[in-house]
Amino acid sequence: MKIKIASYNIHRAIGLDRRFKPKRIVSILNEINADIVLLQEVDEGVPRSRELNLAKEIAQQCHYPYYKLGHNVTLKKGYYGNATLSRFPITKERNINLTIDNKKRRGCQHTLLTIADTQLDVFNLHLGLSAKERQKQAGLLLRSLEYQQLSADNPCIIAGDFNDWRSLLRAFFIEGMGFKCATDKSEERGEVALKTFPSFAPKGGLDRIYYRGKIKFIKAKRYKKKGAKIASDHLPIFAEFEV
Repeated sequence: MKIKIASYNIHRAIGLDRRFKPKRIVSILNEINADIVLLQEVDEGVPRSRELNLAKEIAQQCHYPYYKLGHNVTLKKGYYGNATLSRFPITKERNINLTIDNKKRRGCQHTLLTIADTQLDVFNLHLGLSAKERQKQAGLLLRSLEYQQLSADNPCIIAGDFNDWRSLLRAFFIEGMGFKCATDKSEERGEVALKTFPSFAPKGGLDRIYYRGKIKFIKAKRYKKKGAKIASDHLPIFAEFEV
């Protein structure tokens, strides 16, 4: 069975023109038409986004019957974090705290999805801004109960906004954890991530999709049509697999 998985930091649906327009995000996601969507920077009950539950609004307008929102940051009013939207049932969900010391709160949302007779573990993360912080966060993910319970054969996706400008975590995930990166492309200088940030003129591959286990990679792309260059500060990426 073929499935498409997308990852998108939506910047609270506030575009580079500083306008809150979730319809732009909805339009982009409807065109990508992924079966599973991992979103970062998703508001719930925050004045800047009209106190909407963005995960619910986007899920409904994109016709995803299942969605979960994990709160990473508590604001004076409302929350924001990572959200997973799915056409397949989400049977388990937990937000793994990846906050390091007194730095900004970060998290990884784990969901377990049922796809026909297959269980797919999905980790939707948003890592910190410093290299040392990201290394520690990767270690927290590795030691989490959800990850420790996986076998090497379990179909598994780890995706999101890694903030990994120099690809310093690639060896950790590929050599250390046995993953492959769907959103790498081969060039003369080696493996280079699809560039997604900043959206209007991408310089860095901050958003990535890693996979492992009984799941076959088919192809991956970034969505770079005109509307995506202003809808958020990141471009979305998506990959197709067979499970």
